[in-house]
Amino acid sequence: MGKRREGREAAVQFLYQLDANHEQPAALFPRFWMLRSAPGKKNEPSAKTRAFAEHLVNGVATHLADIDARIKKFAANYELHRISAVDRNILRLAIFEMLHCPEVPPVVSINEAIEIAKRFGNEDSGRFINGILDRVRGEIDRPAREPGARHASVTPPEV
Repeated sequence: MGKRREGREAAVQFLYQLDANHEQPAALFPRFWMLRSAPGKKNEPSAKTRAFAEHLVNGVATHLADIDARIKKFAANYELHRISAVDRNILRLAIFEMLHCPEVPPVVSINEAIEIAKRFGNEDSGRFINGILDRVRGEIDRPAREPGARHASVTPPEV
């Protein structure tokens, strides 16, 4: 598994934990990384993977209201709290990347979200997430398959 995928998966797991605990991310990071690095775990995430995951989590937390508004807009037949916590947090992560990480082409964010959904969601998660994210992508004013310009203020750590 690639380091960026590993970071995205860790970010989704962390966002799931935030959803359940309603705490500030900074308060939960040490515990989260300790659990992921517990004895018996195959590979401890690298510092770069941790930094990337934390960048994603903090970005989602910062833009949560806007991200959730977009999910509600495109998941018209679902109330946000009725979407499974796994799917909801995969959507949040991908939408953050699509809107605030211009160096990542939107189709990469969508494909990564679908793959993560296949691993952690239910059998319908991939289709559901693809449908919502494709509609979000339609509102983004940049090419779907090309990275945009990096902005110094939102440049994620290199992984």
